[in-house]
Amino acid sequence: MRNGADNWWRYAEIDLRSAQLLLEEKIYTQACFHAQQAVEKALKAVIAARGETPPRMHRVSALAELAGLSFDDLADLFKSLDFVYLPTRYPDALPGTFPDGEPSEGLARECVEGAVEILRRVKDFLRRNHGLQDPPAG
Repeated sequence: MRNGADNWWRYAEIDLRSAQLLLEEKIYTQACFHAQQAVEKALKAVIAARGETPPRMHRVSALAELAGLSFDDLADLFKSLDFVYLPTRYPDALPGTFPDGEPSEGLARECVEGAVEILRRVKDFLRRNHGLQDPPAG
């Protein structure tokens, strides 16, 4: 790939791994945040692979549309990821957003598992259409 797409993709994978580790450690706020970030960066990799500059926006539903990828079956997941971005980033952003003050384990699991599926689909797309290569082993 070119045009910075490789870097966007590499950062997406780092955020996904971070989200998975945070979920294992029961740090649900940051698991949700990093899951959202993984999806955001993966979608920006698609935009960059087309030779375009990814916009400075965080709404993954809008980024998926800009990337030209259809995730109709995951519409609720995209809503969840868009929903968690602000209150997991800034504790005073939306008071009362989460009933217990933080995201639940269920929401964190939904976000992380959903991010795994989205990155899998984006990776397949980038391999087929933009020559994404897996890093060498070792």
